[in-house]
Amino acid sequence: MTLRSFAGLGALLSLLFVPGLAVAQEAMLDSGDTAWMLTATALVLFMTIPGLALFYGGMVRSKNILSVMMQCFAITGLISILWMIYGYSLAFDTSGMEAGVTNFNSFVGGLERAFLAGLTTDSLVGAFPESVFVTFQMTFAIITPALIVGAFAERMKFSAMLVFMALWFTFVYAPIAHMVWSGDGGLMWDWGVLDFAGGTVVHINAGVAGLIACLVIGKRKGYPNVAMAPHNLGYTLVGAAMLWIGWFGFNAGSAVAANGTAGMAMLVTQIATAAAALAWMFAEWATHGKPSALGIASGVVAGLVAITPAAGTAGPVGALVIGLVSGVVCFFCATSLKRRLGYDDSLDAFGVHGIGGIVGALLTGVFAAPSLGGFGEVENIAAQFFIQFKGVLFTVVYTAVVTFVILKVLDLVMGLRVGEEQETIGLDLSAHNERGYNL
Repeated sequence: MTLRSFAGLGALLSLLFVPGLAVAQEAMLDSGDTAWMLTATALVLFMTIPGLALFYGGMVRSKNILSVMMQCFAITGLISILWMIYGYSLAFDTSGMEAGVTNFNSFVGGLERAFLAGLTTDSLVGAFPESVFVTFQMTFAIITPALIVGAFAERMKFSAMLVFMALWFTFVYAPIAHMVWSGDGGLMWDWGVLDFAGGTVVHINAGVAGLIACLVIGKRKGYPNVAMAPHNLGYTLVGAAMLWIGWFGFNAGSAVAANGTAGMAMLVTQIATAAAALAWMFAEWATHGKPSALGIASGVVAGLVAITPAAGTAGPVGALVIGLVSGVVCFFCATSLKRRLGYDDSLDAFGVHGIGGIVGALLTGVFAAPSLGGFGEVENIAAQFFIQFKGVLFTVVYTAVVTFVILKVLDLVMGLRVGEEQETIGLDLSAHNERGYNL
């Protein structure tokens, strides 16, 4: 298999899927690949619960910690079921492409695999069970909408959040995943967009959706004049550490095999993350006079985000540059840019995931080139950069428009925001009748 085929998980599917059933008749199960993919799947789930739940939970005020954690857990349950019912099929069913229905199926898959039709204990994707691949991809589908929570934390109705996430998953996540990862016939796959583990599918997608959500819902009561400092940075640092560890499953697991690409993905993930953490820390130190724990935790996540699309094609030096650039750029976007524009992205979902995803996606087109130490099949850096830019632009526009429509319709139908009194009390009590802390 060529390195180009490692640019997205859809390569295996484009080779192995036949209408109605994903099997590889010639392939044999490899216990090493299977063991690694089982491990990687658990690591990616670990990123959301408890990783993201703690990371976000520590950054909100104490009266809202349970609401954020509850949202992460509820999204995990909701998306798991929707993925089984139709999400996997919409994202990865390529039967329409086989039948020549290319116009529609270049954007989204069909329903041949709804309720995981055709899945058996013998179904393989590559050299490991398809059931493991289904679960692995499910964990990506779970964490993507969960990331959006950080943008509207402390002010959205729980009921509206659930409906929004179901609709957003259906009309934004699944189509973008299909376009990038489903293989030949997928719109952005055919353009040649490189996205190894989700810079476009996960981070730009979630970050842009978060920006639209915080703009539509509006600022928190008192923002920016009332102090809204994180209530427990210890939780945030522990959550960031869990994300860092879990991300090895995210990136190295996207090699969908226990091989050299997985090993290199692990190495470049560590290098880029470390570089971004230091870059954010020193940028903050130089700008504000002191380095902060929240800053280095945010830098960690910025580096993880930025290396994600490049993890299968960048070399160590490329990873170093991607990490340094993302750390500095995300720092200024999450601080100076946010203050200047005045939007209330509560936990910097856009400033870290949206911006970091864009930086990583664009630089993937540069550092995938062998001439710069990469392992991709990129001979013309300028041409690949343009392809990456086109993919970023399409994702930003598509996600922004569809997210805006979903939110506006929901606001008219059921309302998006809690009442002023509920927001003042805190969502832990007003939405869930519980307290995170009993003093």
